[in-house]
Amino acid sequence: MRTNLTQTIEDYLKAIYDITSSGERASTNRIAAALGVTPASVTGMLQKLSTANPPLLEYRKHHGVTLTPAGQQIALEIVRHHRLLEMYLHRTLGYEWDAVHDEADRLEHVISEEFEQRIDQALGYPSFDPHGDPIPSPDLRVPDSPALPLLRLRPPQAARVHRVGNSDPELLRYLGEIGLVPQARLEVLEYSPFDDNLRLSIDGHPTPVILGPRITSQVFVEKE
Repeated sequence: MRTNLTQTIEDYLKAIYDITSSGERASTNRIAAALGVTPASVTGMLQKLSTANPPLLEYRKHHGVTLTPAGQQIALEIVRHHRLLEMYLHRTLGYEWDAVHDEADRLEHVISEEFEQRIDQALGYPSFDPHGDPIPSPDLRVPDSPALPLLRLRPPQAARVHRVGNSDPELLRYLGEIGLVPQARLEVLEYSPFDDNLRLSIDGHPTPVILGPRITSQVFVEKE
């Protein structure tokens, strides 16, 4: 199905998948913010994709958007390309985890299925990308994850970082500096009910850190 799709359409489908899979409502404004376009442009594209043959999404004005099975399959294929490319750039070419997203965005639309398979094989069939996001399997299945947002933990709970749900390079660089990366162990030392800040002890970091909900909502952990 992807042979007749433009890069712009693929970007829309992937953005809608990313938004809805994180539990958010894929509203016109939210999609516009994710893609850096105007809400009017989004509305026109959503109408186009909802009337395609087959329809790639279900769209009702003021009710948000959901992908149809056909749209979901295309989105997952692009997501698989993207996350495999991120892992290849990070593990094989030495890119830092804060620099792989934009490169993968440019390449995800142009690699062939054979190239995708060779990357997968060369990497040893990884299950997760550098940020801890699951890589869809070749049959485009995504495993369920028991991870929950760090902001929901309270002292004295301990957990291990599963993934970071944000591609902002500055945030990723900061998290790397304090060691809050996938597989890092942490312990909640203190919770502030006035601003929802958490004071954390992170294995490998010499001093506790205080993080607010802007960050703790983007870090997903598995409790120990």
